[in-house]
Amino acid sequence: MSSQDVTQRFLFEQADVRGELVSLNQSYNEILAKHAYPEPVKALLGEMLAAAVLLSTAIKFDGLLIMQARSSGPLSTLMVECSSQQEVRAIARYSDDLTGEGLAELMPDGVLAITIDPDKGQRYQGVVALEGATLAESLASYFDSSEQLPSRFRLLADGRSARGFMLQALPADRQTDPEERKETWNRLSVLADTLTVEELMALDNQTILHRLYHEEDVRLFDERSVSFRCSCSAERSGNALVSLGREDAFMLLDERGGEIEVDCEFCNTRYLFDRTALAELFEKARDHAQSLH
Repeated sequence: MSSQDVTQRFLFEQADVRGELVSLNQSYNEILAKHAYPEPVKALLGEMLAAAVLLSTAIKFDGLLIMQARSSGPLSTLMVECSSQQEVRAIARYSDDLTGEGLAELMPDGVLAITIDPDKGQRYQGVVALEGATLAESLASYFDSSEQLPSRFRLLADGRSARGFMLQALPADRQTDPEERKETWNRLSVLADTLTVEELMALDNQTILHRLYHEEDVRLFDERSVSFRCSCSAERSGNALVSLGREDAFMLLDERGGEIEVDCEFCNTRYLFDRTALAELFEKARDHAQSLH
């Protein structure tokens, strides 16, 4: 299988069903290299990375898709951001005495939120309980309940590679008879369930689709690249300090001994601001505000 980080869409020519396959290697490893996560956390974070990429390709938007799971369990937070250009970053928060494996043990009574933050327009967020033994089952429940688009997922990650498979029903077009649509969806879903862990992790997309759907008319689209990219910057960190207000920001500077450190939780990049840099930030903010009037 190719080591490239790619996502690839497929479509059934005679049915109102589409799908997506994603493979993450380098981007997944770059994210894991920023933090010393325990193995069970690495696995779940990889699954969520694959899921976020799958969803980003299924929704038409320009902006950011944010997938966040929270719980009171030993794994308190999983968060993945994926842009419409399939640029990803991710983070996990967990207790030092973390034990257990799998979603049900690590995130009991959890909640999953999926947010679409477009470059233009209004934010949209859907929230659902983390039900089921796996993230794939929880996502299927989310779409069944909130999107009215039956969807099935297979998500796998082992700390080195992450793979994802999505099958999703489309609005009636090629098949308008409800019973025919239902029969087609059930047949394609049952075939998808025969995909083994070994096949998903080891085989290329074309081979996977041939094994599952060799009797179907399936079109496989071109691959699209996925990459790790953190959106943090010195400018964004500076804006966060400006938002504190001048008095509070300089008070914080004095409390920190003349230098403020702003760390990015996602990539661990550290931005430093001394008195001169902080004064420049507020001067630029003042000039910008005056230019707007």
